[in-house]
Amino acid sequence: MPAVAGRGTRRRTIAEMNMVPFIDVMLVLLIIFMVSAPLITTGVVDLPTVGKSKQQPQHVIEVVVGKDETLRLRVDGKEPSPLKLAALAATVKEAQGGNEQSPVVISADRQVKYEAVVRVMDTLQRAGVLRVGLSVKNSGS
Repeated sequence: MPAVAGRGTRRRTIAEMNMVPFIDVMLVLLIIFMVSAPLITTGVVDLPTVGKSKQQPQHVIEVVVGKDETLRLRVDGKEPSPLKLAALAATVKEAQGGNEQSPVVISADRQVKYEAVVRVMDTLQRAGVLRVGLSVKNSGS
């Protein structure tokens, strides 16, 4: 029922905002969040780290993406041989020699479009190459 203020013979209503329901709702929400917060379990995400490995892999296959998006395959540090994207998967599988655990590293020039590197990575993963990584060079030290 609205409050009524009388001034002489005229009566008018006073418009006030009732804060009690708002405060009640906020207190109930606060209690719900305080009770449920300890029950929420946080997921553990293992992020990859960049570090120096203690032992260099014995057999390394490197796919080099040039500035003009040409592909070359370097096996065990030997002179890279040019190849096409269509023949990449078969050539890498052949270079692995049946050992699916042989790492394949993709190195690209910094001027290369990101989609060219992703295309190479996608081609290798669709062919079933398990260990595909990106080459990282430290700048500075």
